[in-house]
Amino acid sequence: MAELEKGPLGRRRGRGARERILSASQQLFRDQGINRTGMDQLCAVAQVSKRTAYQHFTSKDELVAEYLRRFDPDVMPGVFDRTDLTPRERLIAAFDMPASTPLCPYIAAAVELHDPQHPASQYARDHKTAIAARLTETAREAGATNPEQLGEQLALLLDGASARTRVLNSESFPTAAAIAAVLIDNAIPSPSPRLPSDDRGTTGSAPVPVGGQ
Repeated sequence: MAELEKGPLGRRRGRGARERILSASQQLFRDQGINRTGMDQLCAVAQVSKRTAYQHFTSKDELVAEYLRRFDPDVMPGVFDRTDLTPRERLIAAFDMPASTPLCPYIAAAVELHDPQHPASQYARDHKTAIAARLTETAREAGATNPEQLGEQLALLLDGASARTRVLNSESFPTAAAIAAVLIDNAIPSPSPRLPSDDRGTTGSAPVPVGGQ
């Protein structure tokens, strides 16, 4: 029988220490930041010993990278994988964020770490690239003339709204959604209006007989 781990208070803990560590990191990194969260505090919240924590993660850097990797692995599936919305509606739905939404963790990590070579910074870049790619793919489905440009514009708008919401402590996503709607409508050509002659076919009206013949 495997020996059960003992936490900081000497209580016996079953398996699942790794998940508790990741859960604690998600809570603490979001609420107080990566740099202000020490391993001692994280282990206390996760109810594991530091020895156990370092058995699962060789360093705090590795833990931060794994925290980001698991945050949104499928890249906003609640928006882009919806089948009840048109492509245009999915693009707008990307901005449907409550005011309580915390600062994007990928932006927060990149700012705090300030190290482009850090594994977490790489995950942040990969995720932001993936967001733009999904926006571009959806823009193409919606019929955008230049889907790559629209995808990058909407990705930039999303990140700006996230940062502005945090800095001003106010809702910025509704304004961003209104701007996004204008960008989307300008990028998607309107269908050509039907001309009255379209209803008469391509051959036109029959010629009028000359001289009553």
